[in-house]
Amino acid sequence: MLADFSTLPLESRIWIYQSNVKFTDEQVDTLQKDLSSFLTAWTAHGTSLKAGFEVKYNRFIVIALDQSQASASGCSIDSQVRFIQSIQEDLKIDLLDKMNVTYYQNERIHYKTLIDFKKMVKDGAVGKKTIVFNNLVTNLDEYQNHWEVPAIESWHSRFLKK
Repeated sequence: MLADFSTLPLESRIWIYQSNVKFTDEQVDTLQKDLSSFLTAWTAHGTSLKAGFEVKYNRFIVIALDQSQASASGCSIDSQVRFIQSIQEDLKIDLLDKMNVTYYQNERIHYKTLIDFKKMVKDGAVGKKTIVFNNLVTNLDEYQNHWEVPAIESWHSRFLKK
């Protein structure tokens, strides 16, 4: 059951898929249609799941699930991953590689491999105050309040000189 993303409770579980490239406006339109269709039909053991989405900064697909009515099961999560894989194939992009970092620099969003990000830290090109996207947040409240944070306040801090 498709729900308006902005109306979902703060406890809603979320999944964030970051793209290795910026989506074009046409791709965002297609993504919105495809996500709407998928979430309208998304179920767990025959029960409709109340979920919403947003495509943020033409770079991230964010799916939120209101678990107060029904929770995602292993099978429903697998179907979500298969759906995301189909998007990857259709658009020839990468959405599932968690070993990459997305961050702000010079008022633009950048995407780097973890190895390149570590090198940038070592070289002083990024630091404690660099705003990173913490895609490990688990619910809507964390997404709204702790997703775009200084590197020192996220899991990225392990790479910073303390």
